[in-house]
Amino acid sequence: MKPFESIARAFAEINPEGVARTLEGFEPEDAARVLDELPAEIVGPVVARLVPYAAATILGHVAPERRTHLLASITARQAAAVLRSLDEEKREAALAALPEPVARSLRRLLKHRPDSAGGMMDTEVTSIAIDLTAGEAIAVLRKAPRQTLFYLYVTDRDGKLGGVLTMRDLLLAKPQDPVEPIVRREVTSVPASMDREEVATLMRQRRFIALPVVDEAGLLLGVVRHDRVIDAAQQEAFEDLQRMVGAGGDERALSSVGTVVRKRLPWLCVNLATAFIAAGVVALFEGIIAQVTALAVLLPIVAGQGGNTGAQALAVVMRGLALREIVPGAVRRVVIKEGLGGVLNGIVIAALCAAAAGSWYASPGLGVVIGLAMIVNMAAATLAGATIPLVLRALGRDPAQSSSIFLTTVTDVVGLGSFLGFAVVFKPMLV
Repeated sequence: MKPFESIARAFAEINPEGVARTLEGFEPEDAARVLDELPAEIVGPVVARLVPYAAATILGHVAPERRTHLLASITARQAAAVLRSLDEEKREAALAALPEPVARSLRRLLKHRPDSAGGMMDTEVTSIAIDLTAGEAIAVLRKAPRQTLFYLYVTDRDGKLGGVLTMRDLLLAKPQDPVEPIVRREVTSVPASMDREEVATLMRQRRFIALPVVDEAGLLLGVVRHDRVIDAAQQEAFEDLQRMVGAGGDERALSSVGTVVRKRLPWLCVNLATAFIAAGVVALFEGIIAQVTALAVLLPIVAGQGGNTGAQALAVVMRGLALREIVPGAVRRVVIKEGLGGVLNGIVIAALCAAAAGSWYASPGLGVVIGLAMIVNMAAATLAGATIPLVLRALGRDPAQSSSIFLTTVTDVVGLGSFLGFAVVFKPMLV
């Protein structure tokens, strides 16, 4: 073995996480060559720690036989996440090359949305048949892989979830005692179709380390672990952040140029259209701007303050929706609270802005105009920031989907329109 290969192997054995992060920084072809050089017994932990999109990109440059081995060396959930990122042709080829039981398990996972309980679950879970004795159940647990033990779920012979056992009850029972009398029938489970946000909320409320996942017939399919829910919640938060500014929720830093254009261009066109709307509002007041050039200087202040105010309200409401804090009965209270907050903040900012603008240009009238516009714009901005995601949710749309674009439209049109409108009204004080 060459010295470099020996060092690489030792590093991969000791720190597979570090190797994975290093490979993600390589070009896919170079990373694939490194994986080909690593021994088969240690390459699995490295692949398991790669970001799914990066793993799919790298495995796309690996020989089909090697790709099959690597997919079989990681858990079914991890393999499914990688396969979702492969194009359909390579995905089907990879599935066809895998052993039938493994491929069947992966196809079951792939039919679920990645943002659902079924898409997040681990299919490797040990369950206890309800017709066993306590001694037989303990023997099953002793043979089970440690990573498949979460709670002691009990199923009937058809695999339907029937309850849960506590370790205390099982150990205190006599070996010949049947398990059924000590099974606790009240078990919380989630359907495979449940959205990951709902799963996260339920797990946070119940403080479970895992939740069993069942299908429509109540058959136990797998479990969603606490760490997976945390990862999913972080993923959801980042996706919402991307959608708010018009990027694709599934877009990644290493996504192709084609993906960037396809996901962003439609919303950039929408943003361009809304920008022309705001420009049209300004064009209506070209006359007053030509007479009072100070208005053109102060326009960005009005628009920028409204945008910041609206973004604050939008962020708070988005958080409330994500954490299920805003229940249907609280919507009106939230909107009123944000509206009043916008008015009060607007009054304070208006006073400061009026004093500064009036002193700068030695024009009390200009101070009055920008002060009134600031109150109107900040009140409208907070109301828009609060209501836009609520309206989108009521329409059955994703509240995060380009909310900031719609918010910018409102703040620009209202802010610029009110500022220049007041300038027309108070024109004798300005000219």
